[in-house]
Amino acid sequence: MSVTIKTVTTKKELKSFVRFANKLYKGNKYYVPSMPLDDLNTLSKDKNAAFEFCDVELYLAYKDNKIVGRVAAIVNHKANEAWNVEQVRFGWFDFIDDIEVSSSLLDAVIAFGKSHGMKQIVGPLGFTDFDPEGMLVEGFDRLSTMALIYNHPYYPEHMKKLGYYKETGWVEYRISLPEELPEKHVKYAEIIREKYNLKVRKLTKSEIRKEDYGRKVFDLVNKTYCVLYGYSLLSEKQIDQYVDLYLTLADPRMFSFVEDENGDLIALAITIPSLSNALQKCNGEIFPFGWWHLLKAMFWKKPDTLDMLLIGVRPDYQSRGINALLFNDLFKTYKDLGFKYAETNANLETNAKVQAMWTPFEKEQHKKRWVFGKEI
Repeated sequence: MSVTIKTVTTKKELKSFVRFANKLYKGNKYYVPSMPLDDLNTLSKDKNAAFEFCDVELYLAYKDNKIVGRVAAIVNHKANEAWNVEQVRFGWFDFIDDIEVSSSLLDAVIAFGKSHGMKQIVGPLGFTDFDPEGMLVEGFDRLSTMALIYNHPYYPEHMKKLGYYKETGWVEYRISLPEELPEKHVKYAEIIREKYNLKVRKLTKSEIRKEDYGRKVFDLVNKTYCVLYGYSLLSEKQIDQYVDLYLTLADPRMFSFVEDENGDLIALAITIPSLSNALQKCNGEIFPFGWWHLLKAMFWKKPDTLDMLLIGVRPDYQSRGINALLFNDLFKTYKDLGFKYAETNANLETNAKVQAMWTPFEKEQHKKRWVFGKEI
């Protein structure tokens, strides 16, 4: 039976869309389930501020009356204007090992892109850098993280067969935390602090709210990430959303902020305990009892691995050793909480500055992921 592609138009179809991957990968020990509730919010026009500057269509693939694949087609007008490109993005791309299914889904994205005047298809990408992006091409036998995509090895093989090329790539590192920071690292951090008259701050949740520090954080993220591939500057409404997502629920002991002599934020580190195992236990579902696994991993019985969600240094302070202050500040917290390893998440292959941050540590580059592209 041939493949049928249907546009998602109902709430029931949207729920099927967001839960498809969790069903496809059920029982896979490396896949970390997404949270359907989060995906529902991200993919709903009335919940996600990105719809103000993005045109979006969601598609489901059916074969023998069963859902066998999904994909989102996204035209991010703000990013296209900023980067002077005419691209349609594909994201939330999952499918069974059937080239007819993957081809039909991507053809739907291409048709959507052409209808909006686009000249290239790229992905996997989301609305912004804070959505899952990049297709795994190495590291299929390694546990994924909450923030990134896991996919079967046949995914990139399908892309190559369909004539897609590598558009850009990321690498990921697993860092072994030492028992103690080298004395020279501690001294170097102090030299940098004094040289530039900097202050390292620890903030409670109430202080973050009182000082509206979340806005400072994402203003800095915009300044830091704006030069990275495909980055879409966050709007005021998006910043409000991400403040709630990243700062209100996490443990502030695992945050570090560096300010200059004027009190301006110039560097930050937002890290959390790895939620990979907790999400596997609850299959991404918060209710009825999934919240318990997540809270336990966040605050009480922490895993041995942490995720580095956001690391940023203002451009005028980059390559000055500022990251040493961040890690010097956080290291004692990491050891007190029992962490042994850190996952860097995705670093652009071309971003030598961020990769240089991990030079002082024992590390393993254990995953790679690509964005694929094709002219249309």
